[in-house]
Amino acid sequence: MRDLAKYQGIIPAFYACYDENGKVSRERTKALALHLLKKGVKGVYVGGSSGECIYQGVQERKEILEAVMEVAKGKMTVIAHVACNNTADSCELAAHAESLGVDAIASIPPIYFRLPDHAIAQYWNDISAAAPNTDFIIYNIPQLAGVALTLPLFKEMLKNPRVVGVKNSSMPVQDIQIFKMAGGEDHVVFNGPDEQLISGLAMGADGGIGGTYGVMPELYIKMFDLCKAGDYTTARNIQNDVDKIIYAMCECKGNLYAVMKEIIKLREGLDIGSVRKPLAALVPEDAPQVNKCKVMIDEAIAKYC
Repeated sequence: MRDLAKYQGIIPAFYACYDENGKVSRERTKALALHLLKKGVKGVYVGGSSGECIYQGVQERKEILEAVMEVAKGKMTVIAHVACNNTADSCELAAHAESLGVDAIASIPPIYFRLPDHAIAQYWNDISAAAPNTDFIIYNIPQLAGVALTLPLFKEMLKNPRVVGVKNSSMPVQDIQIFKMAGGEDHVVFNGPDEQLISGLAMGADGGIGGTYGVMPELYIKMFDLCKAGDYTTARNIQNDVDKIIYAMCECKGNLYAVMKEIIKLREGLDIGSVRKPLAALVPEDAPQVNKCKVMIDEAIAKYC
């Protein structure tokens, strides 16, 4: 049995940090990593959807991970999402991540073309082979990737000894149960949909990786701790308030990540920039709603934490 404790907890999906000109900012990246470290999260998931990876080049993604590792290495778990829409670039990022000493790499399946399971397995195994001493996590997000992790494909991937589990962002909570049962106690499953963290934990998830964790980590950490202590009633109350906040943030015209970055700026005094086109930046009329969301987070933290 391997030690999986480093994956058991709240792991925010790390936000892309840009300067005023929209370029990757190493200093702002390090500042966000330090901020999350001080909040007490278990780790960070770098270079995924929340990190706007599909709108960044290979070198930019390397720079972001390098900046995070300057702060986080040895202090919190770092999972690097390395998938690109071709194998060569993905393998390059995987090898780079291993050279930095990340705890694990992760990958969605190739997008756009609908590949058969055996081709997806080859893609993942090629990436894993480029980082032969690093754990590998499958990222299942069918609503965006266009293809779902099937049980036969997961069982095929379990033949790879570096595969330690699944970041499951599909909506059916049952999928967490299916992958947890198939992988057994020697593998982990992360809850992906933030709106149902306590449901995922109740079904057997070892921890959570989420895109809204970074804007209100205190609430997710509290939920996780309450669930582990068996207090699902209080955890459900927090989940309900968190979901209201998420729905309110989604009412803005600007992209959700732009909203959350602005809330972090308002609440923490931490400026990590906006989002990269074609994601929509905030517009002036978003300001009242953003402030409303900020107040909702403040009130929830005061209430529960």
